[in-house]
Amino acid sequence: MKYVIIIPDGCADEPIESLGGRTPLQAANLPAMDRLAAEGSLGLANNTPDHLPAGSEVANLCLLGYDPDVYFTGRAPLEAAAQGITLGEHDWAVRCNLVTIEDQTMVDFTADHISNEEGAELLRSAQAELLAKAAAEGDPIASRLEFVPGVSYRNLLIYRGDASTPAPFSSDTRSRAPHDLTDLSVADEFPRGPGSDLLVRLMSESAELFASHPVNQKRIAAGKRPATNVWLWGLGGAPKLPSFQERYGLSGVMITAVDLLRGIAALVGWPRIEVAGATGYLDTDYAAKGRAAVEALEKYDVVCVHIEAPDEASHEGRADEKIKALESIDQSIVAPLYEALKKQGEYRILVTPDHPTFCSTKKHTHGMVPLLISGTGVQPDSQSTYDEIAAGASGRRFDHGWDLMDAFIKS
Repeated sequence: MKYVIIIPDGCADEPIESLGGRTPLQAANLPAMDRLAAEGSLGLANNTPDHLPAGSEVANLCLLGYDPDVYFTGRAPLEAAAQGITLGEHDWAVRCNLVTIEDQTMVDFTADHISNEEGAELLRSAQAELLAKAAAEGDPIASRLEFVPGVSYRNLLIYRGDASTPAPFSSDTRSRAPHDLTDLSVADEFPRGPGSDLLVRLMSESAELFASHPVNQKRIAAGKRPATNVWLWGLGGAPKLPSFQERYGLSGVMITAVDLLRGIAALVGWPRIEVAGATGYLDTDYAAKGRAAVEALEKYDVVCVHIEAPDEASHEGRADEKIKALESIDQSIVAPLYEALKKQGEYRILVTPDHPTFCSTKKHTHGMVPLLISGTGVQPDSQSTYDEIAAGASGRRFDHGWDLMDAFIKS
């Protein structure tokens, strides 16, 4: 049996007035997904328990069958795994966004999609001016901190502790994801709890450092938004996950352009396929990801394809771009994988987002997401389209999203 999991990140939405009261899934032309829906079974799953963040970190763990109350320690440790960073027992990782804040408002949580090179240069300055100098002056905490450049605005801050110098943070430290603050005031959204004074200080000092930085001067001259400061959030200690192979007896592979999913893949024992042209944004090469997934079927039992574009469109409040992304996923990823699976013999395919992301609010939200399962041994229901309304009408629910994978693989 071959298994395919397709994750159109954040594609679940609410009815939108400009779309005639339809959701983007309803408004999009999705012949491949609709055909799978007609041949298979729809349902709803809750991947974001109310007491945990409504983000991809929790939702994708759930989607792959891991109870977040058991395995989730924070978002940043997952992204650290993507970069091959091993966290020890006393180490912590902190997610470090480069953002644009103006008049205490989160104008852009991506700093206008700052380049890798620009981001790395800013963080080198932060390491030298904020941490190295403080360490030289005798600050014992600063000497244990390191800014680690990642992809674009997505970076990390790593704390290396030991038994005698544990991290100043704890599970009671609270922080807010910057993508949930778009167009909102950040005045009351800075980190709180143990170690928050350190995080807030670094965020404030970075604003002073970046204000006249050459990188930002060049960006402003080019008509781009500057990275005004770092935003620190999503912190946690080292997670310990049993491998997917141990749990299900199947080999798997991840295709994604997002470090968070790369990290989850690393922690569950999946290699990843890096696809040229896959950007994690609206301009990603959908067809290249589809071709890579088809080729991977020859080697792996489970092929998981994650596409960030619908989520990015939602964060920008662009329903039209969300529809285009969904149609590209349908045409260039779902359709060719469906045709390839039929030639493989027995197969199952799962299409589901991780969490809802509403265009109206531009942020992730808790709630059910629509799913479709089609293939060998799946009894068709009465639904013929893939969307939130049809999935709700099916009557099938997974109130604990981590139960879905058992149903997909075993039932």
